[in-house]
Amino acid sequence: MYVFFVYVPPPVLITRRLTMNSVAREKFHPENRATMIFHLLRRSAALLATCAMSLIAASSASAAEDASPWDGDARSAVRLIAGSSTVPEHAAIRAGIAIRLKNGWHTYWRYPGDAGVPPRFGFAGSQNVNSVEVRWPAPQRIAEQGVVAIGYADDFILPLAIVPQDPAKPVKLRLKLDYAVCEKLCVPAEGQAELVLTGGRSAHDAALAAAEARVPKKAAVGEGSPLAVKSVRRELTGSRPRVIVDIAAPSTTQVDLFAEGPTREWALPVPTAVEGAPAGRQRFAFDLDGAPPGATYDGARISLTAVAGDSAIEVTARLD
Repeated sequence: MYVFFVYVPPPVLITRRLTMNSVAREKFHPENRATMIFHLLRRSAALLATCAMSLIAASSASAAEDASPWDGDARSAVRLIAGSSTVPEHAAIRAGIAIRLKNGWHTYWRYPGDAGVPPRFGFAGSQNVNSVEVRWPAPQRIAEQGVVAIGYADDFILPLAIVPQDPAKPVKLRLKLDYAVCEKLCVPAEGQAELVLTGGRSAHDAALAAAEARVPKKAAVGEGSPLAVKSVRRELTGSRPRVIVDIAAPSTTQVDLFAEGPTREWALPVPTAVEGAPAGRQRFAFDLDGAPPGATYDGARISLTAVAGDSAIEVTARLD
């Protein structure tokens, strides 16, 4: 057996002081070091500013994707807003038409009442759209030059339910809205908007949900609590036939009622509150008038929208 030995010299202790050459001394001179730190801080500040501007731009771009620009003038303006859908591949995409009104001006509901022009919607040129449903928040009664109109006197949103042709693809919605706005005089207005909708998260979800909550719930005569249309009947006595509607609602709540005929050609009078309701109910009446030529009231199906505070219901009743 062979044994090999390797000689390792002992470590040498370095006793001389390490020094910097002239270049290093110049680089790390206190004055130059301060200058270098200043430049580093300045570059860091510039980088932070760039990042902040990028974040702001990204946030603005994200917000811009949630809504189209306003289209209108000082009296009124229109835009489209996007809403999120929890399961967009199995449900309609949520969106809304936002309408901005100058103080003192108003516009009209789908049935304008004794006077006015209902809005007209056009979605021509939209892409990947199978159908669009416009939903109407509960309106209000508006006095207008001795007559009663039905509409909105503040900014509001009309919710939309859009069924895409291909749920896997985004929707490009194009809107053309013709409507009227009134103060002392009424003027025609027009708004156009375009927005890509994906069903993703939106900054307008809360406002859109509030508008959706104001859309009257479907109900049947006699159903609902605390707000319900309890009875609808024709009254043939008196100088003119009329319709009597009894509504149940909390006693401390202001109640209103609006009536629509079977088609847009009908122009039923706006119901008014009358005496004679049973205890715990409020009674409304309107003359049986406003049917188009050739139409009959017998068996006609009318729509009644009852509004009480934040609650609203819509009932279809047959005139027998």
